[in-house]
Amino acid sequence: MKILILGAGKMGTFFCDLLSPHHSVAVYDPNPDSLRFTYGVERFSSLDDVAAFQPELVINAATVKYTLKAFREVLSHVPESCILSDIASVKNGLPEFYASCGHPYASSHPMFGPTFASLSNLANENAIIISEGDHLGRIFFKDLYSRLGLNVVEYTFEQHDATIAYSLSIPFASTLVFASIMRHQDAPGTTFKRHMAIAHGLMGEDDYLLSEILFNPNTPEQLERIQQQLSRLRRIVSDRDSAAMHRYLAEVRDNLR
Repeated sequence: MKILILGAGKMGTFFCDLLSPHHSVAVYDPNPDSLRFTYGVERFSSLDDVAAFQPELVINAATVKYTLKAFREVLSHVPESCILSDIASVKNGLPEFYASCGHPYASSHPMFGPTFASLSNLANENAIIISEGDHLGRIFFKDLYSRLGLNVVEYTFEQHDATIAYSLSIPFASTLVFASIMRHQDAPGTTFKRHMAIAHGLMGEDDYLLSEILFNPNTPEQLERIQQQLSRLRRIVSDRDSAAMHRYLAEVRDNLR
């Protein structure tokens, strides 16, 4: 298959390395400097090259801020039969775009961002495939993610957004609160250092990505749950209520099973 990848960032180059042994792969990035780190694929910085390549599948690996812009930039330079696909963690605007673009599409979310996951060992990671869209496109990504050993689930766009509000908004918000009250420690403990490593990794992400994930319409409900549990914990601690603390810790352990 002839596959065009949009964006030569970390995920774009990952998909280049993953797909190039089995497919004819090209990567397009308007910044020629970004293409220096891609190997074994055709490298395009011109839309004329994209048109000449005639891809059968486009994988949009541009950052969330530029996902829709990247699609619109190449839309008139790929065949009408070409399947458009994205791997975005935030799907804002994508259902509407796909409904009007005139192309078959497949949307997925490999939930192993390069900040925390080891891209060479993904056996314990997950991927979401959007159940709407082109059947062949969904099969392609399901087979691809299964070969990586990922746990693959199918959700609608709506279900995806609700899941992301739970699985990303809660840890993101909790980490932001943790980091916002931190100060330097000369002798940090192991738990503190682990939390700080997570915080540093999170703050290395793009501000737009963090904002869009937290602006998910399902996030306020999750933040309210966090506030309720903090208020409950504060009452228990203020009252030095050992029985309530034991009940609270038992509930937390049950949640982790």
